[in-house]
Amino acid sequence: MASDRIYAMEDAFISRSSRIADDPLSDVLSLLKPRGYQSGGIDAGGDWSFQFPGGGGFFCLALVSGRCWLSIDGVDEPVLLQAGEFAVLPHGPAFRAASDPAVPPVNLLSVMAEKLNGRILTWQGGGACLGLSAIFTFAGEHANILSEVLPTLIHIRNPEDRVALHWYLERMMAVIRDPQPGWVLQGEYLAQMMLIEVLRIHMTDKMTGGIGWLFALANKQLGAAIAAMHERPGHRWTVQELAEHAGMSRSAFALRFKEQVGTSVMEYLIRWRMLLAADRLVNSSDAVSSIALSLGYESESAFGFAFKREMGCSPRQYCRARVSSTETSSTSEPASDTPPEPAQAAL
Repeated sequence: MASDRIYAMEDAFISRSSRIADDPLSDVLSLLKPRGYQSGGIDAGGDWSFQFPGGGGFFCLALVSGRCWLSIDGVDEPVLLQAGEFAVLPHGPAFRAASDPAVPPVNLLSVMAEKLNGRILTWQGGGACLGLSAIFTFAGEHANILSEVLPTLIHIRNPEDRVALHWYLERMMAVIRDPQPGWVLQGEYLAQMMLIEVLRIHMTDKMTGGIGWLFALANKQLGAAIAAMHERPGHRWTVQELAEHAGMSRSAFALRFKEQVGTSVMEYLIRWRMLLAADRLVNSSDAVSSIALSLGYESESAFGFAFKREMGCSPRQYCRARVSSTETSSTSEPASDTPPEPAQAAL
């Protein structure tokens, strides 16, 4: 029958491609639900300095022309950005952008008549420095699993890396500036692709010496073991089995994993299981017992003990708290067709 041939083709091409290998980075970002909220730019002239309030967003700045000093909360010395370079502030700290660190700052919000929405604000005639930016935020509540493995500042100087990031940023601005049917989803996808590009650049930068799961993914052996855990989180993994996936001895694998990721293999696995459980508790109708079984726990009580140890409360308490928080938020805020803006203003 024709339908049988269609199903066979789907199984041969679509299903098989999805089983080639799991992608831990995509898994984590899917849980965090990244969104692109704003983008815009400033074309400044003369001596200038703008103060940006902290807001918790994931802030990306591309310097198109000129030069700019960044004075960032938590960083001892100002950082100089040259034309073509890219700066990423993953933790959304307060910072100053200026032609010279000695110039008294102006609060950016005080000179913005409206949201830029992909437009460029001209200051003092412009011409000295042009910067474009985007701010991301996350709908998922576990953004710390990403922010905790990233520094206050990621400074991207490599020309090839900068070209790709500039393309995404300029497309995001164009989409927001001239909305066409489907622009909301298109903007979010562009933002997610740009975010992934930033993370890939940083995780493969040999100069960072980073510790955490993100950097372990750049190592083929450790990455293979992490991918196996993500692909089958409910399997009763042993360190020996995972070491075999990595092509290493048990002792060498356990030591290397702890050194690179910052936690033991089993601690990482348990944390990933609990993050998956937390997401399903809030975003599905699955019973606690069903979630427990799917994640490798024979009893609901054993799962509940592990969940409380990792998340600080029982699964049912966690679910009730999140539902209550959502209901309070929906009744206390006016309805809007646009997503909430992060507190930090975009360039």
